Formats: sequence, structure tokens, C-alpha cells
Amino acid sequence: MEWTQATHSGKTDAPGLHRAAPAPAGIAAVDPARFSTHVMHAIRHDYADHPLMQLPRLAQLAHDLMPSRQCRFIRPGTTQTSEFFHTPKTPDGLGIDEVFARIEEPGSWVALYNVQTDPHYAAFLDEVMAGARPLIEPEQPGVFRVAGFIFISAPPSVTPFHIDRENNFWLQIRGRKIMTVFDHADRAVVPAREVEEFIVHGSLRNVRLDPALRHHGRDFDVGPGDGVYFPATSPHMTRTTTDWVRAGDGVSISIGVVFYTATTRHLARVHQCNRVLRQWGLQPSFPGSSPWRDAIKAPLGRAFALARVRMLHYVAPPGAY
Repeated sequence: MEWTQATHSGKTDAPGLHRAAPAPAGIAAVDPARFSTHVMHAIRHDYADHPLMQLPRLAQLAHDLMPSRQCRFIRPGTTQTSEFFHTPKTPDGLGIDEVFARIEEPGSWVALYNVQTDPHYAAFLDEVMAGARPLIEPEQPGVFRVAGFIFISAPPSVTPFHIDRENNFWLQIRGRKIMTVFDHADRAVVPAREVEEFIVHGSLRNVRLDPALRHHGRDFDVGPGDGVYFPATSPHMTRTTTDWVRAGDGVSISIGVVFYTATTRHLARVHQCNRVLRQWGLQPSFPGSSPWRDAIKAPLGRAFALARVRMLHYVAPPGAY
């Protein structure tokens, strides 16, 4: 495989001069010496030609997932600064087969959620994670609850700014896209209170991008075989432009392979504790800033969450404690 990813001025990682390099075994860090599971990083992968990632097969998957409300759609006119609101109903009342028949129409957007419920795609995610474990486990052992989210769109289109609870290997399969990722430790971008609210209750209502802070993000301009790793609660968003579109090649396909680890669970427990401390009028330190404080908070956070489950019939989001 011929590939490289050159870094240019500014904060955009864009394709540069090509050089020969060995094909990655599944997933590989662009700069292995600097890769860490605790920071965002450009990656390469060899899943762009995988049979399960081709558009006709994804249309079949969407047909199967639609009755269980796992196909999601966003409102027309959504921007990167919009609330990340999605619905299991198509905005124009079309059936899912018709959505895919018209998927190259400008602005088309559909996401397939939790594709691991399909046994073929569960096996595919196992395959991806088997190749990724050498990157993950030295720093974050205890991988669990692997899931897949596939995004299919025609430019111009966007995915709004949001955060996730899981670590994410985000892989571009077809077409081009610009993925913008922000440092998960940047409290100017998403305040601690809103991260805690998301971890505890799953609410993204107040997780919105301040346009004045757009420059805090790092852009990854990616095509087939490119990708980005970013850790849990890293704010991110995408946009798909029209400059690469050609006849018969106007669809972007990407997949987020997401997963929890013992580390993400530990940090979620600290968030649970911090939320209670904040309700008591305190200003707790953010997870990761003080390991000894986190070691005290984590069991307390788990206890607070269990108490809510037992006393208030609290339904915790996945990975919350």
C-alpha cells in the first residue's frame, strides 16, 4: 500500500507527498512512537475494502436495523453548532430503502447505531479490535462493550459537535471527510459540569460548540484508509465538503469503533462523585488531574450511582460506573 499523512502548517492533517510504507495490520498509528490512548492521534487502517463496509451491504444492514430504531437521522439544516439531536424517523417520511436509493443526493445523512447487534458486524468489530488491542492494552487494559456506529452521508453534510463516553477508533471507509477533534481535557470547550451531566444522565443538551473556540480543535482531512483515535469525552464533529465528489463517487462512509476500558470506567466513577460534590457547593478537580484524589473518589462515585439505581430506579447510561 502506498500512503503517508503529512502535517502542514496550522492544525489540519492533510494528505501530502506519498511514500512507500508497509500496509498496516488492521489499525496502525501514523506516528507509533507518539501514540497514546490518552490523546488524539492520526491512524491508518485496511478495512476500506472489507465486504461488510460496502454500500449495498450497508443498505441491507440498515433495512434490518430500521425496525429496532437503530437507524438515526438528523434534522435538515443541522450545523456543527446545532444540538446533536437525532431521531429514528426519516425527516421526509421516506422508507429506509428509498433513503439508500437516494443516498447520493446532496445533504443525505443516516447513521446506523450499535451495529454489533447483527452477528456479522459483531464479528467484524471483533476483527477490528483484535488488530487494535496492541495499541490499547499497554495503557488501558480491560476492554469491554465494543460497539460500532456507521455514518453514511452525501456532501455537503455535517455531524454536530458532541462527546462520547467511549474511546473511539474512527475509520474513514469511502469518500472524504474532515473530522475535528478537541482535547478532552480542555474545560473551556466543554465545562466540567456538562461532562458530568453527560456521564451521569446522557444529556448533550448543553454540549454545544462556542464558535469563538473553534480554533481549539484539530482538523483531520481523511480519505479511505485514514482515521483518528480519540479518548472518551473528546469533543468532536465532522463536515463533508463537495470538492472530492465525482460521478458515481459522492458518498462518505465512516465507522466509529468504540469501546470502554477499566480506565474509562474509573474516570466515569470519578465524574459521578464530582457531580455530587458540585451539588454540595464544592469545586472538585477534573478526573486525571490528581490520581490520589481520583483513587478516593472512584469508589464513592460507584456507591452514589448504585444508591441512585436502588433508591431512585436510576437507569445509568452504558459505562457510567
